[in-house]
Amino acid sequence: MIQAAHDAYNRGDFATAFALYGQLAEAGDATAQTSLGFMYQNGQGCEKDDAKALELYTKAAEQKQPYALFNLGILYANGIGGVEHDQFKAHELFLEAAVREVPGAQYEAGLMLERGLGCLQNFSEAAFWYEEAAKRGHAEAFNNLGVLYKEGHGVHQDYRRAAVCFTRAAEAGLATAQYNLGLLYDQGLGVDEDHDKALEWCRKAAYNGHEKAKAIIRGLQEEGKIVF
Repeated sequence: MIQAAHDAYNRGDFATAFALYGQLAEAGDATAQTSLGFMYQNGQGCEKDDAKALELYTKAAEQKQPYALFNLGILYANGIGGVEHDQFKAHELFLEAAVREVPGAQYEAGLMLERGLGCLQNFSEAAFWYEEAAKRGHAEAFNNLGVLYKEGHGVHQDYRRAAVCFTRAAEAGLATAQYNLGLLYDQGLGVDEDHDKALEWCRKAAYNGHEKAKAIIRGLQEEGKIVF
């Protein structure tokens, strides 16, 4: 029945998905509780109800359902959905979800470790979790891991590895990574210096809304050096 519920949700049949998840959740299915909580949180097939979402996420998290742990972490990290803002609780939840291989949680755990939010700052641990998320295709994790390699924070400074990480994230359309990759090409760090490629990536970043990239492109236009 859980697959039927997932299939209904994925085709946008929220009424059917809500009914199926509801039956399973009532029977104690943690995955269904998580999915039903998400529907309540977003008002899909029902009225938006943060209290009900929190209740369902909490029940599922008690069974260590990975995405319930992650979703609860998001609530505590942002102080939304009826919970107090609590970075320590958020970090704890993200770590629990991270060891259960939730890419978003691995990224969030890395981010909190990098910034010292809800935990002691630890660049090497941040790099570990970014790498775990990156292995699972998380674009922001690739970018942030690239920054650590570029700066030598928690890892040996390695411009070539930074370039690889930025490239993976840039090709996924992440504006920040496109900008960062453009800088490497401009400076010849980890890649052959190539001002044409630097400009190409900067343009892509600007098109995707990166403010610094937009300022650079605007400045070059005003100087008559490029036509965008």
